[in-house]
Amino acid sequence: MVTVHKEVERLDVEPVNSKEKRELFAAHVKIFPKGVTGTFRSLKWLIMGITLGIYYITPWLRWDRGPYVPDQAILLDLANRRFYFFSIEIWPQEFYYVAGLLILAGIGLFLVTSTVGRAWCGYSCPQTVWVDLFLVVERWLEGDRNARIKLDKAPWTSDKIRKRVIKHFIWILISISTGGAWIFYFADAPTLFKNFFTLQSPFVAYATVAVLTATTYIFAGFAREQICTFACPWPRIQGAMLDEHSLIVTYNAWRGEPRTLKKKEREKLGDKAGDCVDCNACVAVCPQGIDIRDGAQLECITCALCIDACNAVMDKIGKPRGLISYATMSDHAESKASTWTSFIRPRTYIYLAIFGAICLGMLVTLLMRDRLDMSVLHDRNPQFVKLSDGSIRNGYTVKILNMVTDPRSFRVSISGLKGATMKIAGSDVKASDTVKVDVDADKLKAFKVYVTVNHKALKGARSNIQFTIKDISGDETTTYNAIFDGPSK
Repeated sequence: MVTVHKEVERLDVEPVNSKEKRELFAAHVKIFPKGVTGTFRSLKWLIMGITLGIYYITPWLRWDRGPYVPDQAILLDLANRRFYFFSIEIWPQEFYYVAGLLILAGIGLFLVTSTVGRAWCGYSCPQTVWVDLFLVVERWLEGDRNARIKLDKAPWTSDKIRKRVIKHFIWILISISTGGAWIFYFADAPTLFKNFFTLQSPFVAYATVAVLTATTYIFAGFAREQICTFACPWPRIQGAMLDEHSLIVTYNAWRGEPRTLKKKEREKLGDKAGDCVDCNACVAVCPQGIDIRDGAQLECITCALCIDACNAVMDKIGKPRGLISYATMSDHAESKASTWTSFIRPRTYIYLAIFGAICLGMLVTLLMRDRLDMSVLHDRNPQFVKLSDGSIRNGYTVKILNMVTDPRSFRVSISGLKGATMKIAGSDVKASDTVKVDVDADKLKAFKVYVTVNHKALKGARSNIQFTIKDISGDETTTYNAIFDGPSK
């Protein structure tokens, strides 16, 4: 037993939230996370690759919608007030779909947090992903934890300057590409890319890239864990959603205590000695610089790197893995391992039911939504005109919205008043009860019409009239009820 423990290196690290560091306005302690391998580190690599790939590649994906609309797969076209998501097009009046997606994101976070704790923070949060990416560059150039600490304390030499300059140069390139990728979601990516580097893009594009470059460089390169601890409100919100059945990264004190690395103390304790050898490997790998053995803490993002580090130590000393593990507080209090039944409970099913109901509702409305809309606005001044033959004429502004990606022709007709006819202002076509209107793809067309009725057909000062539009080449139809004004009798 003594020989095995000699193989375990004790890492003298001080957790930033220990009692000695809790003075008000204490100086910030720089953290140098140690590299680690294991299941959760591999999972973080996979998620980092997927999320960064989606972020950088998505604006360049193409989607053929026809010759009249943009072919960018995902495009937030604020200039024309359109959101394109592959085959789905969202118009301004359909913004409730965007609200639905935001609600889904919120419910999804509630579901994840109530079951597996701060998994979003530990694996998918942009701050976590970009900090990981920056740390890859830092370790590649400066070495692992001990080498970086030594370099940080060393005097400025040509080698140190060279490493720091290269590191910050790569950080800045990553930060610029981060801001650059973001603006490509709001305009055609190839066109904007060309215009950006030929200085033909609008000022807002350069300003956006500058702001995102600065925030990425500062947050991921310098602030790091301070953003999660002090700037981000989500840890406080998640803390309110966690309960004794939420799965969180937990040090199993019932198994690890009393802890010691000293040979004489372990011999004295004998079988009563805990499995924790107090090597501080869990603290060394923590990107937040905390000691998970102190219990659940606000700073913990549940990245589970401490689990990988501890499991590696347990393998070395011949002890079972899981001294640090994902566990619920309920199971921890009963000194037992957690299973999937520990965190799947009625609350989980309620969140799943709400999430599923919203998804189903949005899907149904997407499949059943109309791709044709019309509005009719009555002229206010004058409300009506009496013609020389005694007939009454009203003016209307008609707007037809063609919400498909092909041009369409519509037949506009009126009903509700016997003998009513209409004519498009400026047209040479003879007045009748129907007119033909062509509308371009994905466009709104507004035009003025005059409706004329024999005064004998009017029963009072106000009469009901109905406008109907029908797609000539299809079956889509919509109606609009309006008012026809005339003189009082």
